[in-house]
Amino acid sequence: MNEPILTIEERSAINAGRWFSGLSPSLRHDILRCAYVRRYQDGDLITARGEQALEWIACAKGAVRVSSTTISGKLITLTYVEPGIWFGDVAMFDGDRRTHDVYAHGDSTLLCVARADFNKILAQHAELYEALLRLHARRIRQLYGLVEDLNTLPLRARLAKQLLHLVRSYGVPSLSNGAEMRIGLQLAQEELAQLLGASRQRVNQELKTMEREDAIRIEPGGLVVRDREALTRIAASSP
Repeated sequence: MNEPILTIEERSAINAGRWFSGLSPSLRHDILRCAYVRRYQDGDLITARGEQALEWIACAKGAVRVSSTTISGKLITLTYVEPGIWFGDVAMFDGDRRTHDVYAHGDSTLLCVARADFNKILAQHAELYEALLRLHARRIRQLYGLVEDLNTLPLRARLAKQLLHLVRSYGVPSLSNGAEMRIGLQLAQEELAQLLGASRQRVNQELKTMEREDAIRIEPGGLVVRDREALTRIAASSP
């Protein structure tokens, strides 16, 4: 179901986004002025691989799962887009088709800018070109970092880094202990394993080891980070 405006919480998530908050007030105003809201339920397809890029999108609530499908038909999760993050601009620039499938992960709200409006804003604000270049440079650095980690770090360290990222993006204080943080993003261990390029069995083993070390707690509803410093030490470990 689509609603005409963002809620206060959704608007706050957009405005607090690291990239968006760095734009000039006039540019932020023009983006928000022509943007419209779409709401999705868990599992809804947002955009499909091979489609024309018609919208520039930001996540305002929930999460967006970016996926690919193997030749055998297996769905592989590549990343999750959190509230405050804009995406889909590469295809808007080069005019090519979407490269991945995008699904709502949980009930999610998106803020969208139509292609025609996106081009108008680019024509009126040279600042947006520079801002998008910085955004893409940050993504490239992150991508290189992920490739380096995959080739140099053991699974245990990569898992700890992923858990720290998830708790920064989706962490909420645990009701039973305010010093602990629950990862609000509901991920099956298979999905977590896909993010790390590992098997579910190996990830499960590492999670149980971290639980025995009191760094995390595994619960039916997800993961609770008990000791972020311990995870930070694990993430910094080398082979």
